[in-house]
Amino acid sequence: MSTADQDALPFGVVGFAADTIVQVYNATEARMSGLDPATVVGVPFFDAVAQCMNNFMVAQRFEDEPELDDAFPYVLTLRMRPTKVRLRLLATAQTPRRYVLIER
Repeated sequence: MSTADQDALPFGVVGFAADTIVQVYNATEARMSGLDPATVVGVPFFDAVAQCMNNFMVAQRFEDEPELDDAFPYVLTLRMRPTKVRLRLLATAQTPRRYVLIER
């Protein structure tokens, strides 16, 4: 999917490598989070961008499950008042990039 196509999606897209370094941060997520993609791409997602997801419900699942496609309600709490969202976690052993999709 092209960057323009990712940016046109109505939900946030964050793509990162196995080391959690952010490679993709679409325009929707940038707008909703208030974070500039230039400050997010290239940094560890769970340690520097989304510490509120650095737990067994999100980050640990990418470590434990090489095949992952799960959606569930979640509450974001970092840098904002608690915000209810729906997360979708995607990973496959055949693709080096992992994704968190965020629907607000």
